[in-house]
Amino acid sequence: MSSSLDKLKALTSRLEDKLEQKEKVTDEHSVTTKKEETKKTTPAPKRVTKKPLTSGDNIRKENIERVKVLYEKLKIFEKSPDFSNVFIYKAMNLSGIGLKENDFAQVREGKYIQIIAITYEPDKNGKKKAKNISLGYFGKAETLENTLKNEIIEFVLRWRYEKAFQNVEHYKDLIARVETPSVTLF
Repeated sequence: MSSSLDKLKALTSRLEDKLEQKEKVTDEHSVTTKKEETKKTTPAPKRVTKKPLTSGDNIRKENIERVKVLYEKLKIFEKSPDFSNVFIYKAMNLSGIGLKENDFAQVREGKYIQIIAITYEPDKNGKKKAKNISLGYFGKAETLENTLKNEIIEFVLRWRYEKAFQNVEHYKDLIARVETPSVTLF
C-alpha cells in the first residue's frame, strides 16, 4: 500500500537528483566549450530570447514522453486517436484498482479494470453534466498481470501530473495579468 507510494516518491526524488546532476555536467561542459570558442573568435554577443529549460521543464518533458509511450502500449489511441486531445479531459480515474493512500495499487476482486476519462458536456437544458469515457478496458481484476497493472497506474498518475503542470501554468498566466499595486505587503 504505502510502500508503493513510498517507492514512487523515492523514484521521483532520484529522478530529480539525476536531472540536477545532468544539468550541472551540461552547464560545466557548456562553460568549458564557451571558453574554448571565445579563445578562437570573439563574435558579438547574441541575445537569447528563448527561455532556458529549468529542471521542472525537463521533468515535465520526460513525463509527457513516458505518457506517450504508455498511451501506445496500453492502446489508449484506439479510443482517443489524437494524443494531444488526451489532456482535454477534466480528470482521469481507474475502476478496479485503488489509488488512494489506504488502498494504493490494490486490485478489487470481482471488478473490471478500466481507465476512465471524465469530461463535462451540456445536457439538453444546457446544464453541464459529467460524462465518463472508457479509454481502456483490461478485463477482470483477477486476470490482470502485475506489470500491466503498474503501467495502468503509472499512465493515470503521469496524466494527472501533466494536468497539474497545465493548471499551474494557467494560474501563472492569470497572476501575470493582475495589476500589482506599487505598495504591497510582500
